[in-house]
Amino acid sequence: MTDSTALDAAHAAMEASPQDDAARLRFFERLADSELFLMLTEEAQGDNISPELFEVADGRFVLAFDLEERLARFAGRPVPYVALSGRVLASMLSGQGIGLGLNLDAAPSSTLIPAEALGWLSETLQHGPEEVQQELAGFEPPSGLPETLLTALDAKLATAAGLAAAAFLVGTTSKDGGRGHLLGFVSTVEDAQPALARAVSEALTFSGIEAGALDVGFFASEDPATAALAKVGLRFDLPQPQAPDTERAAPGSNPERPPILR
Repeated sequence: MTDSTALDAAHAAMEASPQDDAARLRFFERLADSELFLMLTEEAQGDNISPELFEVADGRFVLAFDLEERLARFAGRPVPYVALSGRVLASMLSGQGIGLGLNLDAAPSSTLIPAEALGWLSETLQHGPEEVQQELAGFEPPSGLPETLLTALDAKLATAAGLAAAAFLVGTTSKDGGRGHLLGFVSTVEDAQPALARAVSEALTFSGIEAGALDVGFFASEDPATAALAKVGLRFDLPQPQAPDTERAAPGSNPERPPILR
């Protein structure tokens, strides 16, 4: 018996409240962020992969599992597979008319996700934030934000290992008197700003909250504003990565370059 996973918990919450849109959104967010092990017919050839396809009355499905031992238990024999994120898998299958068999016969989260749902997930993940310019008069402690958003931000930033040192959630007042909230990232690595902004946008989307409810900013550690953020803000520490792996990247490890089905 394997340990329960984040996908198991999200799936259980969704099943317990079938009319709860928020629970359904959280499940799809966990699916997008999870590493999945996709069963193949043969070893991957570079970026080309050949998933096992299963046909049932509801359509065609590939099979993926969120733990390697779950894949092994289902197959009952050694089988080739590739590890890739749920977001990459959704992008790869979008428009193909192929659904996803998740953790079938191997976990409490065993379920068939139809092709239409994967297409919706892929499209939702493509929605990005808009860049705006705004002068702020000052920062204050955050207030009035729903607990669901704080939980979503915490979970989402846990997947952004090494992209920044930390983030601070603060209330803001603009020069024209407007009030809002900002998540300020400190010591962001080069070229990581779009990925972090998109991560925050996804946390809002999958929390069912309007995208304009939270701004994102980026600050150097020596920036005077950073001290103000740290003084009044709610701190999120981003995980820091281990030593880099110099091996060749596996198919699907780059969200901008999904593997090719064949």
